[in-house]
Amino acid sequence: MGMILLPVFTLLLLICFCNSKDRLTPAKPLSIDDRLISNDSIFALGFFSPKNSTANSYVGIWYHNIPERTYVWVANHDSPITGSSSDSKGSTLWTTTNNITTEATGAAAMLLDSGNLVIRLPNGTDIWQSFHHPVDTILPNMSLQLSNNNNLSTHLVAWRAPDDPSTSDYSLGGDSSLQILVWNRTRPYWRRAALDGVLVSAMYQRESGPIMSQTIVNRGGEFYLTYTVSNGSPGMRMVLHYMGMVKFLAWNNNSLAWEVFFERPGPSCDCYASCGLFGYCDTTHAVATCKCLDGYESIGLDFSLGCQRKKQLHCGQGDSFVTLLNMRTPDKFMVSSLLPVLLSLL
Repeated sequence: MGMILLPVFTLLLLICFCNSKDRLTPAKPLSIDDRLISNDSIFALGFFSPKNSTANSYVGIWYHNIPERTYVWVANHDSPITGSSSDSKGSTLWTTTNNITTEATGAAAMLLDSGNLVIRLPNGTDIWQSFHHPVDTILPNMSLQLSNNNNLSTHLVAWRAPDDPSTSDYSLGGDSSLQILVWNRTRPYWRRAALDGVLVSAMYQRESGPIMSQTIVNRGGEFYLTYTVSNGSPGMRMVLHYMGMVKFLAWNNNSLAWEVFFERPGPSCDCYASCGLFGYCDTTHAVATCKCLDGYESIGLDFSLGCQRKKQLHCGQGDSFVTLLNMRTPDKFMVSSLLPVLLSLL
């Protein structure tokens, strides 16, 4: 199976004044001043320059029906159009590729109302889609691959700054334990608990009333995390912020602004391993603080050093394990004996 390049969908600096709607074809490329608009005018695709960085231009997707320009995907985020002579001569800045065994004659790039840019054959088969190549945002009905048969996953990568979509040091993805982590370069920065058998969970956004459901699905031994929202919900998205925070946001039509209804890591001790060994982050108070387990004391003023026993352990009659409520499952919690059980549930 050979790799066939689809040059018609290569993003070039083209000077072609055409009237695009929701698709691109070989005869209808996209010019700088043009837009693709999804069928119900929910999303748009086109060239843009960030507010405070007009020297660089990008091709991206944003909400078309929301007054605050909000980008959800950028094609050439690490290869901006700089206006140099090399760009103006039509050099390739970004291109899609796919392993296909049939001719791509008649294929078109279509922007869907979901915010997904797809390359679709005349028979309705999608041979490429932007949902499989996210940048910093997850939209409803978009799947984030937590692991596959090669123990790899799809990562979100945060923008470097509010006006710079280039790759930053923060990334988000899954690991072999099916837990979601944010990394700062190669160091864990924040960790969500490993999969513990709860395959569907939900968050309620009280201001606007929608419910966002989180589902973990198994597709042939590959695990995916999918977010769905209730019917009639406003615009909702999950984004990896340039400061490394995971945010869930909903659009408020009254205030005409995005409202954060979930954000991690939280203040104080929610970052990875901030309380050290035998320590835990107590979030039952107004300000979360690190504490030691019963029978332990802090090693020093820096809680990241962890805790140590107050006295040596001597197991004997009357000793037992203590149940600790509302604790996050330990890192690398997933064990091989648990995986078949999870597979049987999916």
